[in-house]
Amino acid sequence: MQNFARILCVDDDPDLLRSLTAQLHRRYAVVSAASGAEGLDRLAEYPDIVVVVSDKQMPEMDGVAFLSRVRSLAPDITRILLTGEADLETAIDAVNEGQIFRFLTKPLPVLTLLTSIDDAVAQHRLITAERVLLEQTLRGSIHALTEALSLTSPMSFGRTTRTGELVARLVAELGDELPWELEVAAMLSQLACITLPAETIASMYHGQSLTPDERGMVARMPAVTERLLGSIPRLEVVREILRASHLPARQPGPLESPAARLAAWGAAILRIALDYDLLESQGSAPAVAVDLMHGREGIYDERVLAALPRVTGVDGETEELQELTPAALRAGMIFLDDVALNTGLLLVCHGSVVTPGLIERFANAMPGTIPERIRVRIPRLPGPPGVADID
Repeated sequence: MQNFARILCVDDDPDLLRSLTAQLHRRYAVVSAASGAEGLDRLAEYPDIVVVVSDKQMPEMDGVAFLSRVRSLAPDITRILLTGEADLETAIDAVNEGQIFRFLTKPLPVLTLLTSIDDAVAQHRLITAERVLLEQTLRGSIHALTEALSLTSPMSFGRTTRTGELVARLVAELGDELPWELEVAAMLSQLACITLPAETIASMYHGQSLTPDERGMVARMPAVTERLLGSIPRLEVVREILRASHLPARQPGPLESPAARLAAWGAAILRIALDYDLLESQGSAPAVAVDLMHGREGIYDERVLAALPRVTGVDGETEELQELTPAALRAGMIFLDDVALNTGLLLVCHGSVVTPGLIERFANAMPGTIPERIRVRIPRLPGPPGVADID
């Protein structure tokens, strides 16, 4: 069975580039470039490239510098360096700067090249499969955690789901895909509320006065979140998004890592979602909340803030309102009102997203213990043409 993994070959010698392409095209989808700069253009043009093979000796940007840039832009791509210099210093530079998978000296047998690329493709598949598995497992575990939060602190869960929905809307409106790190950060943004008394949570969300002790507890929430998440692997970017979401937005520098840029961008979006939801919870109408946030100079990312009126309905209708029986509820709808048992026990906070777990809970409720009609809204996620809704 032929392997059509996409390979990028970079060499400033046109004869060698043609030779590489001829040797590889029967087994791979080969893309070529005559320089490091052109190779970076090919990476942007073909996001499905899995292996890059680069010659070392090239003008302007040599192979080591080029592969280092590849690693920064697409760390999952497997990198191979070809060189006619079999010296130790070249090998050390390649490993330290480009973190290459293989270091091959020319001339080399065709079989050696093919075997090395086969191994590189297998390495890429292993890395991406492991990453996807870990991300899905982590996301599923956190979904279960937030589902439990819905039972222990409905008000906090309501804010979590409202914030997550608004984050997804903002990302879609900006024409981007929702990274799992930002999705998880939104889901965990209220995690520290498990340490607060229910009365304090209610006062905080409704804008009521807090006692000095309560203000101290609220001020410690970011540190509590960091402590709760600090021992969980692969949440470094998530923790940075949560930490920075309490600070004014900043533009990352050009030399910062992709993870640092993602954290800054995610924090800017999460900050706006959290602050908007808090203003609404405290009684501000959507248009008033948006106006108040526009008046806070230097706090928010201007591009994200400009998208806020469109996704909150201030610039037009973005949702359908319905009043349904509990049996007619469907996952993804959003509660317009608090839902409580006839004993007064709060089941669901307004703004919470209908989940399969909540539907099951309503189905199992004793007749007459929950309202016969429940008001919900059905979001219509706005976004530029061609941008798919985010699951």
